Amino acid sequence: MTNEQALVKTLDFQLDIQSGNESLLRDACLESRSVYNETIRLAKQGVDWDAIPDRVADDANLVKNTTQRVVAKALGAMENYYEYDDFGQPSHTKNGAYPLRANYEEGYNLSLSDDSDVAFRISAKPYKHVKGVLEGDGAHLDILKTALTSDEWKIGTAEALLHNDNPELHVNVTNTEQTVRDKQDSRTVVGVDVNEDNVALTALSEDGVEDTLVIDFPEIKFERHRYFTMRKRVQNAGKDSIHDTLEGREERFVRDRLHKVSRHIVEWSRQFEKPCIVFEDLKEMRDSIDYGTRMNRRLHHLPFRALQFYTSYKASFEEVPTAWINPEYTSQRCPMCGHTERANRNKKRFKCKDCEHQDHSDRGASVNIAVKGIKKLDWNVPALNSLPVVRKVRRQASGAVDAPAVTHPTVQGYQADGRVGVSD
Repeated sequence: MTNEQALVKTLDFQLDIQSGNESLLRDACLESRSVYNETIRLAKQGVDWDAIPDRVADDANLVKNTTQRVVAKALGAMENYYEYDDFGQPSHTKNGAYPLRANYEEGYNLSLSDDSDVAFRISAKPYKHVKGVLEGDGAHLDILKTALTSDEWKIGTAEALLHNDNPELHVNVTNTEQTVRDKQDSRTVVGVDVNEDNVALTALSEDGVEDTLVIDFPEIKFERHRYFTMRKRVQNAGKDSIHDTLEGREERFVRDRLHKVSRHIVEWSRQFEKPCIVFEDLKEMRDSIDYGTRMNRRLHHLPFRALQFYTSYKASFEEVPTAWINPEYTSQRCPMCGHTERANRNKKRFKCKDCEHQDHSDRGASVNIAVKGIKKLDWNVPALNSLPVVRKVRRQASGAVDAPAVTHPTVQGYQADGRVGVSD
């Protein structure tokens, strides 16, 4: 990982199509789906990935550069499956629209009108364009207008898509002069432990633990299991089209929740002096999990990496650096005495077999991640004589709200003998 990270932002807009050819964009998105499916099909057959772009472009009724961008995204999905398996192997039999991915000034163009609107032109098909103006969030429009007139910003790839049948354009912009602060210049390390139904955070400085937080999101696990059950039923009934629709709804639901949680992580981290967010490198997690068929399905398909990516992406735009550490034994190690044993952890409860320190197991893992982050930055690891009370919040439709998971003072964090953690 390089010391500097570029500031990148994705800006979302609605399309006010004024050229009278709204159906052209829909047709192009359907053709994009065909390109995606063909790419996945060829990749599954073992065709050389370097040969796929030209092979698919020969038969696609899209601008060649746009076809190549869609092919690249499809191959990226295959690569993501082989490395992380966030959502299972990509399907090549899906129907419906797929985002039209294009390079700036090749597959699409933007300009400022006399009325200070941002006009767009999308090359939906060869020699056929969709034109109009962008609408959307004022802050996003201001950033894009600045990018169109300032050398400090660079406009990159964009995706034209249909969201609930409404046309949208998602534009990537990069600040070419500013970079994220070097992580070596940090003063606080925020350890992030991503789990099946929550994410635990611990802010650690050379003076000790600054604060900790556990963000619950049980609805993700619940919804994924619910969609899995529905998909199995419609698949057994031979209704493949409904199966694909349900799969798409599940992915959109999960990604929406992950965006909200990742935003909360970044906002919480920014309260500390010069924070650096530290994640476990879970690239090899899929190969190391073997807990039986049902549990393997649940854990293999959890979007651990997606949440890490969204958090890192949002952090970079807030000039907060990120780092990655080896995840070995972070959930089994006692943060107080260092004793490491699998029996230390029992679901959400951690009790060290050596020193008898007790804690919320996920919070304890986030402490260990933060400690490894401090070591990676070559700081002196502070003595951890005590830990703050575990505080929980739960993501809801209205945002993050306090959601205590305890019912009496002892369980809240302090034992009768003064130790911090959870009770028996």
